[in-house]
Amino acid sequence: MTRPIGIELFSGAGGLSLGFEQAGFDVRAAVEIDPIHCAVHKFNFPDCAIIPRSVAVVSALEIRQAAGIGNKAVDCVFGGPPCQGFSMIGHRVLDDPRNKLVLEFVRIVSELDARSFVFENVKGLTVGRHRAFLEELVEAFDKAGYDVRLPWRVVDAADFGVPQHRQRLILVGVKKGSKLPVYPTPITTPADAKRNVTGLPMGPTAREALGDLPDADKFTLLANTDKVRGAKHRKPSAYATEMRCQTNDSWHFGHVREWDPSILTSSWQTEHTEISRRRFAATLPGTTEPISRFYRLNPEGLSNTLRAGTDGARGAFTSPRPIHYELARCVTVREMARLHGFPDWFRMHSTKWHGARQIGNAVPPPLGRAVAAQVISALGYTPTRPAGVMKLGDEALLYMEMKSAARHFGVEAPSGKRDMKSGAKKRTQTETEAARLAALEPQLG
Repeated sequence: MTRPIGIELFSGAGGLSLGFEQAGFDVRAAVEIDPIHCAVHKFNFPDCAIIPRSVAVVSALEIRQAAGIGNKAVDCVFGGPPCQGFSMIGHRVLDDPRNKLVLEFVRIVSELDARSFVFENVKGLTVGRHRAFLEELVEAFDKAGYDVRLPWRVVDAADFGVPQHRQRLILVGVKKGSKLPVYPTPITTPADAKRNVTGLPMGPTAREALGDLPDADKFTLLANTDKVRGAKHRKPSAYATEMRCQTNDSWHFGHVREWDPSILTSSWQTEHTEISRRRFAATLPGTTEPISRFYRLNPEGLSNTLRAGTDGARGAFTSPRPIHYELARCVTVREMARLHGFPDWFRMHSTKWHGARQIGNAVPPPLGRAVAAQVISALGYTPTRPAGVMKLGDEALLYMEMKSAARHFGVEAPSGKRDMKSGAKKRTQTETEAARLAALEPQLG
């Protein structure tokens, strides 16, 4: 049966791509300027065309050609332009040149003659001076021939089964005269709610998200690579069962992936000093460690908002990962992925820095799925489950440096982009060794 066609802009690793796919879309193309993100997206969505260029220089014709859709209707264009210029964290400047990419989003929606769009961004865009910019954006969509669902809505991922508070602005629109989607209504009560006054089921806790995962520190192999075979999981919660895709419903309306659940992935260890570990151990769950300012997860509560840090052009500052509620260490990238709603088959870049950045930049897939489901309904589709099993991409994509990823996609590495804050040579050697270990992995057991 026909599935609606989706195109993602500013795709990153593909949190929205996954949410839209799980809702019933076929995401046929994604535009992303960062070659590392392109590589990870291509691994997880091998049948989706990845366009490794800036949205500002891509045309609708190029997107259609890459997607192989000819003159077929594009049902939805979705994405979130870089939000550093809008963020409520740090300096807020309305004239940030990155904000111009928002108008490029409008241009591509119009050029593709998309039936609908979903624009997501930070909550900060709705307050203070930024409201004027948002009002101008709505006016730009109006001039392009699109109605926007007003008032706009800020939604929290914790209301949609995600064990993390993460608030995002969602703006949805359709071609004038078409049925406007409604905003999704919450399906869970956040696990840290003092009282359940909604009558909705309680959402998953940090313990329910992470409690079944093996401790990465117990595997010497994970000091030099991001995966190990044969790690024993504990009994999963209902949430963890879904993340491990142990039921048919865990895939929702997405493509089933061929993967090996016996391999623990995205779990490269973090080196902590003994002093740091003692400080972490002494920090009460649900509080912030005073030196590092890292939050320690409350096992019966939610994660704080997972942040992306900054790229090389702005200092390559590492995002602070929360402290595990039980173990005296920061959470792994896989544990971050669990707190974000990414299933275990979904892989991030092998390094902690890139992997954490990709999660911090992503929309939690369950939130994306909830929004996309309303778009599908308004467009008149009945979601269907695709037949067959999809193979994931080449694992080498997950171990590429910025330069090698750029070469792979035939583009120049973005100006100012770096692979890590310092010690690039050491990181290169480590990743080369990790790739070697990955190739030998079956022999290593």
